[in-house]
Amino acid sequence: MDATIEEFAAAVGSEGDVAIAGLGTRGGAVGDARRVVAPAGITRIDAAEMVVECGAATPMVELAAALAEHGQTVALPVSGTVGGALAVGQSDITRLAYGPARDVLLQTHYVSAAGKATKAGGPTVKNVSGFDLCRLLVGAHGTLGFFGDVILRTRPIPRHTRWFTSDRDPMELLAALYRPVSVLWNGTTTWVRLDGDARDVSAAAAAFDLADADGPPELPTAHRWSVAPSTLRDALASSTGSFVAEIGVGIVHHTQPGPVKVPDGPTVALHERIKAQFDPTLRLNPGVELYARA
Repeated sequence: MDATIEEFAAAVGSEGDVAIAGLGTRGGAVGDARRVVAPAGITRIDAAEMVVECGAATPMVELAAALAEHGQTVALPVSGTVGGALAVGQSDITRLAYGPARDVLLQTHYVSAAGKATKAGGPTVKNVSGFDLCRLLVGAHGTLGFFGDVILRTRPIPRHTRWFTSDRDPMELLAALYRPVSVLWNGTTTWVRLDGDARDVSAAAAAFDLADADGPPELPTAHRWSVAPSTLRDALASSTGSFVAEIGVGIVHHTQPGPVKVPDGPTVALHERIKAQFDPTLRLNPGVELYARA
């Protein structure tokens, strides 16, 4: 690892506005606050325990390549940094089968607003107990603390995986197919990923008249919506621009902004109380808004 967690904590310090900087693939830091960079590099891969330990600034491409040598992977998008994906809570398009980003993180040493390195979580699934602080940090955009190093849950790379396309209704395919890994839809075409035994995958493709595809469609990167899966069609009915929706998950990759969601008073009050506990002087990633205000 190119820097220690203690050195990272010292760089964050306890005074002045500070922002975490990565590769900039997910927007990067806001405003002119002082930038800091988390440790990077892979510390260890424990294939038997199915965990990997690395710095938060480790590029996902580097991590994916290293894990592939052990026949494993992590359910995070292969873009940007590990910490960036966790900070924005960006799950991979395999979330339908393999779960959200918050389920990938087992343990982290994060740096608080006081400039101190603090451990949250446990190194293995069986050791995680008590208040699950990791889940609170995932998706908080670095406003509660900066990821320093992390221990992630890995999973085996499937023996056989194939992408298909279809003009059938995506909801119909979601209900009829056996454990699809991903079902994507752009309003006219449906993409399906199936993993498993090659004979089973071929049989499913033949049964539902699925056509082979080179891979998933290109995802719009301008905006990412989150809607209830049951209301996805209604949410997209009046939208303009192009999109790719993750069926059964409720994530929409869109070229246009999504509907503005203004949380109720109790939700806003809860967020503000949590922020006050973790960052009373509002110095971490200043300018980042996690929700719209009325």
